[in-house]
Parts: sequence; C-alpha cells; structure tokens
Amino acid sequence: MSRIGKLPIELPEGVAVKIEPLFLTINGPKGELTCNVVEGFKIEQKEQRIEVTPQSEADSAVKFWGLQRTLIANAIIGVTTGFSKTLEVNGVGYRVALQGNKLVLNLGFSHPIEYIVPEGIELKVEQSNIIVSGIDKQKVGAVAASIREFKKPEPYKGKGIKYSNEVIRRKAGKTAVKAAG
Repeated sequence: MSRIGKLPIELPEGVAVKIEPLFLTINGPKGELTCNVVEGFKIEQKEQRIEVTPQSEADSAVKFWGLQRTLIANAIIGVTTGFSKTLEVNGVGYRVALQGNKLVLNLGFSHPIEYIVPEGIELKVEQSNIIVSGIDKQKVGAVAASIREFKKPEPYKGKGIKYSNEVIRRKAGKTAVKAAG
C-alpha cells in the first residue's frame, strides 16, 4: 500500500476540477492545467477532496499510486500558488539581462547566449539572480535546469550558474596542495 497515495488531496477555494476518464482539468486563480491519468486508477471528488484509488491490487497499479496522487496535488498547488526556482550567477564579468522574451547571458564566452523563454514560464532578473516561475512544476524545473546547463558551477572558484539552495563543494587548487606538502 502506498502511504502517499492513500492521502486525500484537499481542494482550496477557487479551484475547480473536471474529471475525465483519461485526464483531469484543473482551473484555479493562476490558470488551467491538465493532468493525465494513468490507466487503472479511479479518481473521485468528494466535497472539497480528491481521492485516488487503484482499481486493482496488481503490482503495476500500486507502483504508480503515489505518483498519480502527487502529480494531481502538484497541479492543484500550481494553479493556486505556482512554483519558482532561483538561480544565482557567480563570476567576474558574468551578466544577465532580460530583453522581451529573451534571456541574454554573458558568461565569459566569446558571444552572448540568448535563451528564448518558453510559453507559460515567467523570468525575472534581479542583480545576478534569475527567478524562474510558472504553474507547471515540471516545466519550471526543466527551464531552470536548461539555463544552469549553459555554465555549471566549477569547484575551484564557484563561477557559473547554480541554484540558490545548492552547495558547491570547493576544492583546493594546486598552490594550496604544494604549500601543505
């Protein structure tokens, strides 16, 4: 039995859920999301709660029980409060600017990198921080990861793009090793 899958999902005020056989449509104050339903699950709305139950006790259904419940819960959180990730740009001369729907990154290469912001994602630039926000958790994470991929942080000086809560383990350089030895 799935401990996460058994938990009911509370519906906040202003959220409407339309249950179809293959997907759910969730409307909220921030927008609308659709969530696919894995075959073999029964999704019911009881008052202000949604319950996800497998139609059989087969291994294949029980494996995805917690996942299905979490995907629906994330969609509900997305249309009410949304999701965001903060990226920090560290390095001398590294600059970030937002020009319309393009993010322009100067990361020490011979050319600036232009990243076109996908539909449904909002970017904000504050000094050397990039804030990625939207209603779809998967899309927010994917955009943040693709921006970070342009210049991952390196372990010697910490230069690059990192998540705000990420800890970079620093290494000692060659000179520190010679002085100690």
